[in-house]
Amino acid sequence: MRSLQTAQEQVLDTVSALPATAHPLADCLGLVAAEDVRAGHHIPPFDNSAMDGYAVRAADIVNTPVELQVLEDVPAGSVPTQSVVTGSAIKIMTGAPMPAGADAVVRVEDTQADGDVVTIRVGVPAGASVRRAGGDIRAGSTVVTAGTRLGPNHLGVLASVGTAHPLVYRRPTVAVLSTGDEIVPYETEQLTPGQIRGTNGLVLVSLLQQLGATVLDLGIVGDDADELRAALARAATEADAIVTSGGVSMGEYDLVKAVLTDLGGVEFWQVAMQPGKPFAFGIIDGTPLFGLPGNPVSVFVAFEQFVRPALLHMMGSPNLFRPRVLGVLEEEVDTNPEKTVFIRVSLSWQGSIPHARPSGGQDSNVLSALASADALAVIPVGSDRVAAGSEVELEMFRYPEDHGLTGE
Repeated sequence: MRSLQTAQEQVLDTVSALPATAHPLADCLGLVAAEDVRAGHHIPPFDNSAMDGYAVRAADIVNTPVELQVLEDVPAGSVPTQSVVTGSAIKIMTGAPMPAGADAVVRVEDTQADGDVVTIRVGVPAGASVRRAGGDIRAGSTVVTAGTRLGPNHLGVLASVGTAHPLVYRRPTVAVLSTGDEIVPYETEQLTPGQIRGTNGLVLVSLLQQLGATVLDLGIVGDDADELRAALARAATEADAIVTSGGVSMGEYDLVKAVLTDLGGVEFWQVAMQPGKPFAFGIIDGTPLFGLPGNPVSVFVAFEQFVRPALLHMMGSPNLFRPRVLGVLEEEVDTNPEKTVFIRVSLSWQGSIPHARPSGGQDSNVLSALASADALAVIPVGSDRVAAGSEVELEMFRYPEDHGLTGE
């Protein structure tokens, strides 16, 4: 039986990053930058007002109240045509360029306008309410580094510097299929004896979309070798990776195992982890395949430990695994000393320390406990009982892989 770490290393050694392409910025959410991006100009590109108010010379308003002649009105999107000189001011809106001669802005709330004269009631120092050119980003500075997985705010920064087609690693297309004659679509209203609604496909599709992959959903494939072989052939042709659920255990009707064995290039592993022990991995016609178990919690745990890191590796990310933090387990649990055991836990915080409690039953079919959980408590090989109050490692699956935690 392989250790979890050995199995993970073998998977990651087999897959490689997809090609990098210049991609439209609006479709880059979740993709990974393939090169550093530098600003071609300052942000803001010019000195501008941070407030609606009046651009003035600070030296003119040391003693208030004081009356100043208003030369013009400059809304955002226009530029001043005059300079501020002693005894004058220019009405200015937020974001409008600062006029020559002015070195401060007085908020409109601190003024009283009367025609083309404004009374300044409050003095401000030079620089007040002025956004300086380059105050956010200096021309030539790096705004996104290679390996950054682009979130909404990264996209905003790239838009601000005019990077409309950043070089990013290509979004993978992942084929998903569930197997088994007992599985029926989750929309099925009435179940007949022996049927269960399929959840694995929906969960996997959602996890992949959350990751930023394009999904080829092949639905449910029954226990028919020809049907399964055709679905896998299509997946290998149209996708960059294949994820199946069910049919990789030791049962007589586990046809995924039989068909994959016929196709060759796929290994069946017993991984020293719980849940998720049975696992298949290999290559079909150049496309990596991940054969996950059938129980829904096993599907999630195996996805987190193998599929997600491998796809992030294919997407060019240097951050492959969820963050792990140390916490306190509040209830005693019995585990299997021969395996790495993942316990579904909900968290509460005492200061910056997370306290974990099992979120429900821990059998591999109890999906409700996973829906209630915040993290997986990771119990290493060699532990058969973990006492209440023990320090444990927590894998934070509700948080992105490149962030730690300070508590709430």
